Amino acid sequence: MLRRILWIIPMMGALFAGCGGGDAADPIDGLVTSADGTPIHYLVQGTGSPTLVFVHGWSCDGTYWKAQLDHFAPTHRVVAVDLAGHGDSGQAREDYTIEAFGGDVAAVLEELDIHDAVLVGHSMGGGVVVEAALAAPDRVKGLVGIDNFHEVSFDLPEAQIEGFLNAFRNDFRGTCVPWVMSMFPAGADSSLARAVAEDMASAPPAVAISAMHNLLQWYGATAPQRLPLLRCPLMCINSDNQPTDEAGLKDAVPGYQVRYMPGRGHFLMKEDPQEFNRLLSETVAAMLP
Repeated sequence: MLRRILWIIPMMGALFAGCGGGDAADPIDGLVTSADGTPIHYLVQGTGSPTLVFVHGWSCDGTYWKAQLDHFAPTHRVVAVDLAGHGDSGQAREDYTIEAFGGDVAAVLEELDIHDAVLVGHSMGGGVVVEAALAAPDRVKGLVGIDNFHEVSFDLPEAQIEGFLNAFRNDFRGTCVPWVMSMFPAGADSSLARAVAEDMASAPPAVAISAMHNLLQWYGATAPQRLPLLRCPLMCINSDNQPTDEAGLKDAVPGYQVRYMPGRGHFLMKEDPQEFNRLLSETVAAMLP
């Protein structure tokens, strides 16, 4: 909660000072109950269509989108969601599935009566926004994946998944910190990389391990079945640190597009917020001309 307060205070100061080139309402914290009774926290501010709904990745939270809320609130309604088990949302769920995370986002859309949402999902959030769009198709106009959907699916044997997860079970922090830091390229801001890694390593291990298990299974068995069901566009902003199977994704999701941020790592919105925000504006304009 302290980190949340420290995050909101400078944002409010910037708004009162008239930063951002427009008028945006003060940020408002809200809670809504997801389908299984879990309290889901969100932050909303600004006005303007489309509504940009930001969904964080594994072991992150809504504060990872601070630079985007600051930038887009003067011209759009913006919403940052804490998925169950993350940030200020409830942690009583027994199994953290991608489908249930999608329900968390859908509950926020319903609570705020949003019908013009562009859902922006980083990393694990890519699968989450797909599930949210399928759960609430009349409320979602488009999806933007952030450094995800490099391919339609990747199917790992269960034994390989368990081997990967066992490292986290045995030493969550000791495994998480170097793994996250490896997602930043050579020459990246080392203080940023360390801060992100330490923050993610402070996540509840039970939540993180359950979510990771379900994420890997979703991308293997579920994604190829769910992507063709989408009734809205899916576009991505990806790093070029691994190839993206554009042809395969265009076959699965008609109208798919991808834009790249060369030389960046996995946390695009934090590594280069200015360029990321420019590309997000460009992507939304292409999606909703």
